Amino acid sequence: MMFSLQQSDNRLCLSTFWNDQFPGPKNKVQMMKTNLDRRHFLRGTGALVALPALESIGFRRVTSAAETTATALSKRCVFLGIGFGVTKETWFPDQTRTGADYELSEGLSPLARHQSDITVVQGCENQYTNEAHWGSTFWLTGANRYSVPGQNMANSISADQVVAQHLGQETRFASLQLNAASLEGHGPGLSLAWDQRGKPVAGQDDPVQVFHKLFSPEDMPLEQRKAAIAENRSVLDAVLAQARHVQRGLTKTDTDKLDEYFQGIRDIELRLKKDEAWLDIPKARPPLDEPEPGLKGKAEIEIMQDLIVAALQTDSARAVSYRMPGQSLLQSLDLKPSAHNVSHYSPGDRMEASKLRDQAHSKLLARLIDKLKATKEADGSSLFDHTAVAWGSNISSIHYLTNCPTILTGGGANLKLGQHLVLPKDTPLCNVWLTMLQGLGINAERHGDSTGVVKELQA
Repeated sequence: MMFSLQQSDNRLCLSTFWNDQFPGPKNKVQMMKTNLDRRHFLRGTGALVALPALESIGFRRVTSAAETTATALSKRCVFLGIGFGVTKETWFPDQTRTGADYELSEGLSPLARHQSDITVVQGCENQYTNEAHWGSTFWLTGANRYSVPGQNMANSISADQVVAQHLGQETRFASLQLNAASLEGHGPGLSLAWDQRGKPVAGQDDPVQVFHKLFSPEDMPLEQRKAAIAENRSVLDAVLAQARHVQRGLTKTDTDKLDEYFQGIRDIELRLKKDEAWLDIPKARPPLDEPEPGLKGKAEIEIMQDLIVAALQTDSARAVSYRMPGQSLLQSLDLKPSAHNVSHYSPGDRMEASKLRDQAHSKLLARLIDKLKATKEADGSSLFDHTAVAWGSNISSIHYLTNCPTILTGGGANLKLGQHLVLPKDTPLCNVWLTMLQGLGINAERHGDSTGVVKELQA
């Protein structure tokens, strides 16, 4: 007997083939098909039984040259924002040496073992950014904060949420937003993420809570959770009916506000639908132990990295963002100056602290690449092969907002890695994000203030 899993629309089809040891014509194949839900559960007589983590699930076993190759694995994407920028004298590679023939700078030297796996990009900025202390507010959006008349703060959708809209439909969490406990240099926002209305998306800053969100079973009984969802939906219906009644005779300004309100209700409805769809599906088994409470700085970043890898590995989320700490990282490195003062470095103690911070960031990024490479997929490839990672800040150095420090790695977006790119001055950073989005298979024509893709990045 030979088993083959074939992907068809949104379901998996298990085909059982009987070889010619059974009676009948030599090449006649008798086939029995049974539908398996993507979430890999069997249902029967009211029971729900989880299948083990079979390597065959999601792939087609190749037994002859006639059979097709393995089904493509899901793509993932991670954005890591550092808030305040870097030490321009020692972080950026020499601009006269580009392409694959370049030397890593002092600040990037801990990434030497991964030089062929990273691309360093220079020359990009968000043209509308004018806040020298906001390293992440517009980093993934490229928005003009004054784009709405009468408002001094507007934003647009962030790149990670575009990824979530397209790749997060089949996962328990459409996206995962992580924060540091200390957020110097990041600016307004609840995380790196902003929704399609330009409203901030909440994040979590406690690794223990993140662990339980991803992997701990729900305490509330199933029937109570169903009732809670039904109650929330009925409340939404009542609110929506009242809002529509109020809609008559409003001014254009009020109508626009109400439209935004309706969009908020639709967003809640989508979240309720996702909660409902996953009600009776157990969470994945955690591939790591529960974190110790109270981790700060370097240790906090390391456990957040581990949780990011675990979330991707278990396919709990495919779009992840992380606002990384500033002050607590310095403290964990036994550096005395504050994160803000370090960002105002000049030759002396502050500059040395800034350089040590840069090297710590590079060591941590190298650690994440190691973990992504070490995590194997069912077909023998690594998580690194299917994950796109972007690291950087909207602030370059000493509060300057041009030449945003940018590192790209991972195979998920089909980018050309192992090179140093120096793009024309004032190239929109959103051109990089657009190139990543398209490389992830997302049919986006533009993002933020983008003017096109970066052809030098396309593999």
